[in-house]
Amino acid sequence: MFYYVLKYVLLGPLLRLVFRPRIEGLENVPDEGPAIVAGNHLSFSDHFVMPAILKRRITFLAKAEYFTGPGLKGRLTAAFFHSVGQIPVDRSGKGAGQAAIDEGLGVLRKGELLGIYPEGTRSHDGRLYKGRVGVAAMALGAGVKVIPCAMVGTFELQPPGRKVPRMGRVTIRFGKPLDFSRFAGMEHERTVLRAVTDEIIHEIMQLSGQEYVDMYAPDAKAAQAEERAREKQQKQGKQEQREKREKREKRQKH
Repeated sequence: MFYYVLKYVLLGPLLRLVFRPRIEGLENVPDEGPAIVAGNHLSFSDHFVMPAILKRRITFLAKAEYFTGPGLKGRLTAAFFHSVGQIPVDRSGKGAGQAAIDEGLGVLRKGELLGIYPEGTRSHDGRLYKGRVGVAAMALGAGVKVIPCAMVGTFELQPPGRKVPRMGRVTIRFGKPLDFSRFAGMEHERTVLRAVTDEIIHEIMQLSGQEYVDMYAPDAKAAQAEERAREKQQKQGKQEQREKREKREKRQKH
C-alpha cells in the first residue's frame, strides 16, 4: 500500500517535477506477467525515476549496504527501501552471485516485474561497462523476456557523490523485448550466459548512446585510481627533483 502512496502521492510527483522525464517505448513493458527490465545505472536517482513512470510495480535487487547503514539515517533508509519492495542482496562472499539469482528468480516466479542493472554497480564516469551474467541466468532460468532500458541524463543531474540532484530533464527509453527462448535449458552454460548478457548490454548501448568499455566497472575504477596514484607519484617525484636542483644551483651561486 505504501508503495503506491509513495509513487502517486509523495515521491512520484516530486520526481516528475525535478527530472521532467521523457518516456520512449513504454509500450514495450508488458502490462502483466513476469519480465526483466535491464538497464544502465548512472545515478542513485535511477532507483526511483524509472519506477515512478512505470504503470506496474517493479522490484529491484538492491545492495545490502542500503539496509544496514548505522544510526537513524541508516534505519530510515532501510525502512524506505523495504517499503518500496526492494530486496537486499549481499554482494560479498562466495555465494553472493547465486543468492542474487535465487532472489530474482523468486520475484519472476510470482509473475512480477524485476529490475536489474547488469553492470552490477553505478558507472563512475558515465560509460557503459561489461555486464555480469546473473541477468542471463535469471532470464533463462525463469524463461522470461528481457526489456532493455536506458536512462539518459541522470548522470549529469546526479553523478556519484552528489547527494541532491540538479533539476533538469531525463529520458527513459525502453527497447523491444529480447526473447532468449532459443537457449532454454542452457542457463548453466557459461558461454551461453556470456553471449546473452553481451546481447543485452549491446541493446542498452544502442538505446543510451554510451561509450562501451569491455571490462567490469569496479576493475575499471580501480585501474583509474592506480593510474591517478602513479601520476601523483610521478608529479611528486618531479617536484622533489626540481627542488633539489634549485637548492644545488643556489649553493653553487654562493
